Amino acid sequence: MELNFIKIIAKQEWNSIFRSKIPLALYAVLLTVSLLATFTGWQYVSKFNRQQEAARDEVHEHWMNQPERHPHRVAHYGYLVFREKSPLSFFDFGLDSYAGNSVFLEAHRQNTVNMSEAGFSNGMLRFGELSMAMVLQILVPLFIIFIGFHSVAGLKQNGVLKILLCQRASYLDILLGKTFGLTAVIWVLFLPLLLFSLFVGIVSLAGNFSSESLMRIGMIVLLYGLYFLIITMLVVAVSAMSSTAKNALMVLVLIWILFFIVVPKSAQTLGNTLYEAPDKIAFEHAIELDVSKEGDSHNPDDPHFAQLKSSTLKKYGVDSIGALPVNYGALVMQEGENISSRIFNKHYDQLISTYQSQNEVSFFLSFTDPYLAIRNMSMNLSGTDFDSFTEFQKQTEKYRFDKTKSINEIHLTRIKYKDDRNQKVSTKNWQEQPEFHFQPVPIIQNITNGVLSLTALIIWVAAGFLALHFISSKRAFQL
Repeated sequence: MELNFIKIIAKQEWNSIFRSKIPLALYAVLLTVSLLATFTGWQYVSKFNRQQEAARDEVHEHWMNQPERHPHRVAHYGYLVFREKSPLSFFDFGLDSYAGNSVFLEAHRQNTVNMSEAGFSNGMLRFGELSMAMVLQILVPLFIIFIGFHSVAGLKQNGVLKILLCQRASYLDILLGKTFGLTAVIWVLFLPLLLFSLFVGIVSLAGNFSSESLMRIGMIVLLYGLYFLIITMLVVAVSAMSSTAKNALMVLVLIWILFFIVVPKSAQTLGNTLYEAPDKIAFEHAIELDVSKEGDSHNPDDPHFAQLKSSTLKKYGVDSIGALPVNYGALVMQEGENISSRIFNKHYDQLISTYQSQNEVSFFLSFTDPYLAIRNMSMNLSGTDFDSFTEFQKQTEKYRFDKTKSINEIHLTRIKYKDDRNQKVSTKNWQEQPEFHFQPVPIIQNITNGVLSLTALIIWVAAGFLALHFISSKRAFQL
């Protein structure tokens, strides 16, 4: 392998691409689409977050302006929590359109996140939304195919390949030179655009710039650079194995259809088939059934709550509920909350485990399709993946439980058991309740969750170089 020959061939590939008008015309189209996708994505996320912030402020104002009330009424008054989009969601929408945007929090009931955009849209959403990530993941590979399908096959047809081989250049030198030249073109055309869009988008949406934001941008640019290298090696390999440029183009288009349509759809269908998840009605019915078995706070003869009554009377050394120094009704409500919350968390964890098993099918198929690998990692780093959504649900449930427990504590200590319903407490008791603040999934956890996809990308790069080496040693093999 001669580095000098590789540099010469790479430079020749670079010059030939920029001399032609067709690649530049195609790039102009992709550049326009990319800028349009970036602007519309930024505009949408900015408007969406402003709406969510306004709705959150309105809900908080209503909560703070409640009159004096009984704590149990306050607990059932409820509180709406809204999910804002992450700063990088303008780049990769991920699952945002399918995940809910708000959840109603109330005592004794665990509600799921609702109000997803998919629920209010027509069937066109299933075809995907225009985002910069979609352009880079799906359209740029097409661009690479159209400017690179003839890279080696064209040399065969015009006889230049034999001339190069006679000048002490090995076949591997030619393949690597074509790969590096084509990759350099793609990196120069798209990676600066990606870097600039991410910087401007985060600064304008988040209002600040953290070290984690820098890490996310760096990882995204690095991974998309590897992804373009993988596609380029695939294009050069197919071109090298093809007898004519026409055959190379036909095979590459078929591979594009396989990678970007057939395998992703098959992965989703296979995951749903192998790991069937219960629907919402079945999920809620299973929770209600387990709660009724554990203990019914509304049933005076329920064994669990009969034991609670006995142990409470013994603890305080009294012989009747009315003689207790605390409100026994609040104790019963909090115990019911403990039971329902524990059972909900158990069933919810099982449901999440099922969904994660479905997603693992896509992760494992990343080793057969680089598009799945970059799609999964792109969503992870953008904060629009499944784990980010489930983390929001878990944090809202913890906030709901802690808030309900705090209100029950007020009921327990400040409301007398006798004539319970007619008593009220000061508004300060709920005005002092802390607000909900979502803590996004840290980048280290994002990378850990996507380790299979990250490994798949690295293996694809190594496999690409091995494939080029193998093809160079078996030059007689042609498509």
